[in-house]
Amino acid sequence: MSDITIARKKQERRYILCIIGMVVFCLMVAIVELSMGALQINPIDSVRALFGIGSSQNVNTVQSIRLPRTVCAIVSGAGLALAGAALQSVLENPLGSASTVGISQGAAFGATVAILVIMPTVFGSSSEVGMSVIALCAFAGAMVSSVVVLLFSRMGLATPESIILVGVALSALWAGASTIMQYFSDDINLTKVIFWQFGDLGRATWSQIGFMAIVGSLCSVYFFLNRWNYNALQNGGHVAGGLGVDVERTRMVGVFVASLMAATMVSFIGLINFIGLIAPHIARRFVGNDYRFLLPASLALGSTIMLASDLVARMIISPVILPIGAITSFLGAPLFLLLLYKGYKR
Repeated sequence: MSDITIARKKQERRYILCIIGMVVFCLMVAIVELSMGALQINPIDSVRALFGIGSSQNVNTVQSIRLPRTVCAIVSGAGLALAGAALQSVLENPLGSASTVGISQGAAFGATVAILVIMPTVFGSSSEVGMSVIALCAFAGAMVSSVVVLLFSRMGLATPESIILVGVALSALWAGASTIMQYFSDDINLTKVIFWQFGDLGRATWSQIGFMAIVGSLCSVYFFLNRWNYNALQNGGHVAGGLGVDVERTRMVGVFVASLMAATMVSFIGLINFIGLIAPHIARRFVGNDYRFLLPASLALGSTIMLASDLVARMIISPVILPIGAITSFLGAPLFLLLLYKGYKR
């Protein structure tokens, strides 16, 4: 065995240990998330409460209130981060994420239509059915953006730059349409739209979290099966094509699957920015550009960032819960600028 092979094996072992450390740290943050709140619970007691052991107050608080929020943070954070990592590869653009291809803005427009038009007309007031309609319309709006991007790809405009520009144009279109609808709405419905756009991990039910987990798992399997194709794309489309990768198909299907994953998450939790953009960049600092390691590292970091952001949102001026979308932006933007300042190597 050559020295190069031995060095590569050692490096891969370090990457694996690093990913394991990320997962362990994520679980530790999750336990802290379960422990902190208006009712402070010892971390050990929080773990015991998960299994129904301890006082009824602790068990009810952990299982009924904090556990759904924590699981939602883990699932949605992982989904947005994986979608961002995949988009950055297939678009060959480090700025690829759900927001840069118009997915988030499409979801916001869909939710705006549901709140301002469909719910007042069909359901009258907010209800469990109404909230499901909002999620469905948000999902539909997000997928419309991905379909438009794919249509431009089919027209022979599948360059990384063109797809990003299409996303920018779609974002402006959805934002303008949403603004016009909000301008003519009443104060009550306008408030509902604004609160949806803030982002909230507490609004998702167990059935919705389960649906998010199923879709996220299926999309994750696709990403992991295509990890070698994504590695090939790191050297450019021409090189990847020379290695036998169907570049156009990989890009189109990758954009669609990533859009499906991100749209599912955003439709239930609202607009939460920077998770899909910043998590893969941080992961590259630890495990490099190899998608065999970058995908699981992004998954763990996405969940950790979402958990930490929700913890800050709940505790910084407790008992008031700040919008988690604002927290992720405040934490993500400076961190992203720091990474750019230090230099980014693809």
